[in-house]
Amino acid sequence: MQLRFALLGLLIVCTLRGQSQVSNLKTIFELSEGKQTPTYPRIIDWWKKLSALTPQVRMETRGATDAGYPLHLVIVAADGKTDWASIRKSKKRIILINNGIHPGEPDGIDASMLLARDIVTRKIDLPNNLVLAIIPVYNIGGALNRSEKYRVDQNGPDAFGSRGNSQNLDLNRDFIKCDSKEALSFVRLFRDIDPDVFIDNHVSNGADYQHVMTLLTTQYDKLGGVMGDYLRNKMEPAIYARMKEKGYDLVPYVNSYGDKPESGWSMYWDGPRYSSGYAALWQCFSFVPETHMLKPYTDRVQSTLALMQSFIAYTAQFGDEIAKIRNEMRNEVKKATSLPLGWSVDKSRTTPYLFKGYEAGYKPSAVSGMDRLYYDRSKPFERMVPVQDRYISERSIQKPAYYVIPQGWHRVIERLEANQVAYKKLANDTAIECEVYRILDYKSGSKPYEGHHPNTEVKVETVRQLISFRRGDWLIPTGQMGDRFIMEVLEPQAEDSYFTWNFFDPILGQKEGYSSYSFEDIASNFLNSDTVLQRKLTEKKNTDPAFAQSGRAQLDFIYRNSPWAEPGFMRYPVYRITR
Repeated sequence: MQLRFALLGLLIVCTLRGQSQVSNLKTIFELSEGKQTPTYPRIIDWWKKLSALTPQVRMETRGATDAGYPLHLVIVAADGKTDWASIRKSKKRIILINNGIHPGEPDGIDASMLLARDIVTRKIDLPNNLVLAIIPVYNIGGALNRSEKYRVDQNGPDAFGSRGNSQNLDLNRDFIKCDSKEALSFVRLFRDIDPDVFIDNHVSNGADYQHVMTLLTTQYDKLGGVMGDYLRNKMEPAIYARMKEKGYDLVPYVNSYGDKPESGWSMYWDGPRYSSGYAALWQCFSFVPETHMLKPYTDRVQSTLALMQSFIAYTAQFGDEIAKIRNEMRNEVKKATSLPLGWSVDKSRTTPYLFKGYEAGYKPSAVSGMDRLYYDRSKPFERMVPVQDRYISERSIQKPAYYVIPQGWHRVIERLEANQVAYKKLANDTAIECEVYRILDYKSGSKPYEGHHPNTEVKVETVRQLISFRRGDWLIPTGQMGDRFIMEVLEPQAEDSYFTWNFFDPILGQKEGYSSYSFEDIASNFLNSDTVLQRKLTEKKNTDPAFAQSGRAQLDFIYRNSPWAEPGFMRYPVYRITR
């Protein structure tokens, strides 16, 4: 008994000593009195020191980045059980926090360090039914590219990283196309830990206003079903209320590009290319906090800390409810016979929010002499503003029983594997009757966007064909948890599909052809033997004067409707097996 008490006493002394050491582990943000944010090496060094001082914090590596450094993930658990086997066994709720996707917006980097240290020293409570998973810095290349000159109109800190990563990619446009090693590492991490709540910390720009913090919540209707209703009617209002108690009046991300945001705005559309839009495809409650660039850095960091505390408190209190609703939504997605893919803002419905702004005005520019916009901070105001926060589905697509992808499209397959999409490989060469999309028209971007010329305004026709597949080609069943993701990336008309992002562009270039002088006689003989084609040719000439005047166009028309036409040209190489 005496030995037991002695060991207990020793444990208490060691714990108190460890807490004291952690309390003394100050951050660059604190030591500089809110003027500085640490460099990338100092960030990682600080987290290593914290994890060495307490079993409540563990740092691990989670894949590669374009910068040549590993992507780190920090796990924080109040009971010290930070290994994933224990976390899964205990069925704790998981909040994933991403920092530094834009390293010029470092608020979350510093706030997360304060959060973890204050949890260990019990200044902040982390309930035992909850685990934090924190990415200290996501865009390492951008963090290493550090300067005092970036984001010229941001109010601190003294120096910080740049927006582009080591390939100069904006990583918050890369969650579907995964051009970066960061994105491939992230999706593997995300699917492995399956967070209940995802927070991606940012700093906003745009109009000037009084709010320190605004919140971009993933779009309710797109999230859909019981999750969308719960997010809109219970979870988000509760977070707003908790922040109000902490002295912060939240307002939705001010998605206003005019000079008077008090006239209202539309809820930001976070498509699947964005972090929160991607997370929503996997039935995760996802948020993008946006502090305002013109507010002092100390205020921005403290508001980010307060918001993360609010999410912790809410998720801990309603963890069982969150888990239940996520499971309900996943079953709903599995059982659905069709899913929505296109969306537009519903301008007929708005929700009022209290907006605290500044009066806007115009005065002569000292640069051009022309009128320039300014906000008069001596004239603050508070008004209820209308926010268009509802979206309408423009189209729904019937689920097939299976998608089939020939194995040659390995870049697509690599991304499906990273997202843990369930599949099986064909064991033998086989022919299967499928629904086949043929691309009728599309618009390709005239200027590059994030390394691509996205295909938009895609028009297709659907035909049924017997397609020959080879052993090893991919057969992807629907009725799985990932159906939202699968259809968003494989249906060519979806806004962030792999077709949109040019992964299938080789089909848009014709590889086979003919010599006109040689094909003329073949075409004539074929046309004489095919009365259906004769009728189609006549109808085309009667309705298209330019076509009627072009011998080359008519010859090409016959070729494209003949057995010699290249079958793969404009044929979308993802095939649908219907029920």
